[in-house]
Amino acid sequence: MIYITGDTHGEFGRVEYLCNTTKTSKDDILIILGDAGINFYGNWRDELKKEKLQSLPLTVFSIHGNHENRPDNIPSYHLSTWHGGMVWREEKYPDILFARDGEVYDMDGLRTIAIGGAYSVDKVIRLLRGYPWWPDEQPSEAVRRRVEEKLDQMRWEVDVVLSHTVPLKYEPVEVFLPGIDQRTIDKSTETWLGTIEDRLSYRRWYCGHYHTEKEMNRITMLFESVRPFRA
Repeated sequence: MIYITGDTHGEFGRVEYLCNTTKTSKDDILIILGDAGINFYGNWRDELKKEKLQSLPLTVFSIHGNHENRPDNIPSYHLSTWHGGMVWREEKYPDILFARDGEVYDMDGLRTIAIGGAYSVDKVIRLLRGYPWWPDEQPSEAVRRRVEEKLDQMRWEVDVVLSHTVPLKYEPVEVFLPGIDQRTIDKSTETWLGTIEDRLSYRRWYCGHYHTEKEMNRITMLFESVRPFRA
């Protein structure tokens, strides 16, 4: 089985519950839609979370969020092939995988593209408190080109999109944090994803980031629920 859920931020109670109630194995996959929370501190706290996840009877496949360092920047990660695409993996934790932006994966016969990253509205607070923040949290121009070149190869047809944030027109404005002036928020990633969505032929688009659950046309926004993955 393949399952999918929203941001976990290092809290894996729902993952353990899934394993215990459905009797999963390493052949089963859980997709996390960014902000898994296991490359946040860059120290022993991350290692404890990874050890816990690795011990579970499950393979974890996460896209990149804005509350975690990109595996590209971490020396222990290397690229390997998985389900027809390239993933970032550590030798010590072989069943915890990160998608490479712009890769297309065969997920039980569904052509699935991964596009991670977003802007952190809590950037200033994190910096003031000494918490980590990464300037490459959003997809760079090089990443955007790689995504679009892959879609050119696919003739702009996939079955499923996995992203962290959402195309601009689907932003769930009703859950925006009060007190934040949206005019100060960099929405370039959402704008770019909107240009992707306008051109793309797809069946289902999954995203996280906003800590809410919502269905909008073919867009499925997830947070704490765990669902079977389907188009």
